[in-house]
Amino acid sequence: MCGIVGYIGPREATPILLNGLQRLEYRGYDSAGIAVVNGALHVRKKKGKVKELARLIAESPVAGQLGIGHTRWATHGAPDDVNAHPHMAGNLQFAMVHNGIIENYAALREKLIRKGYQFTSQTDTEVLVKLIEDVKSTTQLSLDAAVMQALTQVEGTYGIVLISHEDPDLLIAARNGSPLILGIGQGEYFLASDASPLVEYTKQVVYLNDGDVLTVRRSGFEIKSLDNQLLKPEVHELEMELEAIEKSGYDHFMLKEIMEQPESIRNCLRGRIRLEENMIQLGGLSDVMDRLLAAKRIVIAACGTSWHAGLVGEYLLESLAGIPVEVEYASEFRYRNPILSKDDVVMVISQSGETADTLAAVREAKNRGALTLGICNAVGSTIARETDAGVYLHAGPEIGVASTKAFTAQVTVLTMIALRMGQGRTITAAEMTTYLQELADIPEKVSEVLKLNNDIKALAPMYRYASNFLYMGRGYHFPVALEGALKLKEISYIHAEGYPAAEMKHGPIALIDEFMPVVMIANRDAIYDKVVSNVEEIRARKGSIVAITDEGNHDLDRLCEKVFHVPHTVDFLMPLLTVIPLQLLSYHVAVLRGCNVDQPRNLAKSVTVE
Repeated sequence: MCGIVGYIGPREATPILLNGLQRLEYRGYDSAGIAVVNGALHVRKKKGKVKELARLIAESPVAGQLGIGHTRWATHGAPDDVNAHPHMAGNLQFAMVHNGIIENYAALREKLIRKGYQFTSQTDTEVLVKLIEDVKSTTQLSLDAAVMQALTQVEGTYGIVLISHEDPDLLIAARNGSPLILGIGQGEYFLASDASPLVEYTKQVVYLNDGDVLTVRRSGFEIKSLDNQLLKPEVHELEMELEAIEKSGYDHFMLKEIMEQPESIRNCLRGRIRLEENMIQLGGLSDVMDRLLAAKRIVIAACGTSWHAGLVGEYLLESLAGIPVEVEYASEFRYRNPILSKDDVVMVISQSGETADTLAAVREAKNRGALTLGICNAVGSTIARETDAGVYLHAGPEIGVASTKAFTAQVTVLTMIALRMGQGRTITAAEMTTYLQELADIPEKVSEVLKLNNDIKALAPMYRYASNFLYMGRGYHFPVALEGALKLKEISYIHAEGYPAAEMKHGPIALIDEFMPVVMIANRDAIYDKVVSNVEEIRARKGSIVAITDEGNHDLDRLCEKVFHVPHTVDFLMPLLTVIPLQLLSYHVAVLRGCNVDQPRNLAKSVTVE
């Protein structure tokens, strides 16, 4: 979603702010702006990309050593110059940037209008700025105290940062539901909505919690609660490296991250597969393993690609661990009064660890006494801190909006959890030996699948102008079909749907003609013959078929436009291989269509508001 950067220190703020905003472009946005203090507040903001803002600043430079910046993803009000952040108090005393949604902004706006305040934008952010201004002017409080008091009147989510020309040695920030991180340097401080703008300047960070109000001066910082109680911050060491958020010679982050999957899966497995001891070691779950093994039910809550990983997890946990599993959209889970007990486990999956709906599911589950487990990639994220236990992906930063390596890492973690829970209950020692070796071999097999890249690129022109796609699979590959369809529509804007292949005759077959491409995942498993029958039915209706199947299987060659072969492994690990060609197909089709692969229209990497 929206991105925030801030700086206070001895350097010129503008280059740091622009660099930080460029690092945050992957989050999705439609306008950008900065405010810098230098005797007065100097604001520059512009609809469009950060390069448009940089061009404006080159024409009208701003200097100063205290500043804030923002990339806006429009919620209230159209994406234009006026609605872009920062927003200023009416007397130009201070400026603010804001991530999140103020849910009671309409009532607050009416109240302020009755007091004589005028508004130039349609944003909820300007309402909050004017509210702080009103509190400060009527109470004569300091700016940080006025912020605290104003926030007690606010309903919704926010991550805010303010600066004032009256005090060029002060930066104020507050958080509720929208992440903020303080970077600590030598006599300088940085603020950002995630770690990517900070990593080249410092590794020392503090993650703000909900309800925190931060005041920063060049001499130091302090954090208080909204009721003005001083809090003791915990300083963390960033694990991210600058090289991980660079393209490293690739045209797009998405392609880079697809190609990184052998290493990201290897990192996910490292230290957790104990081949000599024939076991899985998940340190993040060790303290709650007894309760996890005793669970009567596991509920998986997630959104988007993480929800698809959760569906694979349902198959894994039920078949390998023998425990009932339900998979919920986190956005629905939080509102439907779910039935939970202390014997249930709620497992949430989120690459960023900040997904608003998923975080709300965690809090709902904890309120009802269930054990909460988090599977996320971002160390120090809110979900990682608020769940009872969990497992990090260790996939490295994922910059492309369309998730790729995070999906395979999530499935890898779910596989390890299922194997750990099933060992000694539904999995024999001999089976465990086989499964662990197959899992250990997956990174190398993924490398083999990635060698299909040129062949998939050569196929892409055939489908460049397609209007619709169907993706089909059965068993473990139904969620893979859903994920393949999502990837295509996310980045190429081609309408695509995923279905269980057996459901084809219950509706989708009506769509099939010579203009309907169908991607069929057809590995040789217990229901392979039924999938072949589905392929025959599509072929009879002149559908154009692309198949993914095992190495050495040429049964489908006569029926399909193209067949891609992937190495064979045990059935429950095949999704880690069959999803790779679908990622590559969506990428190459999108590139041919001239789409912005890393920053698809209307999408954001981390959805921190509803």
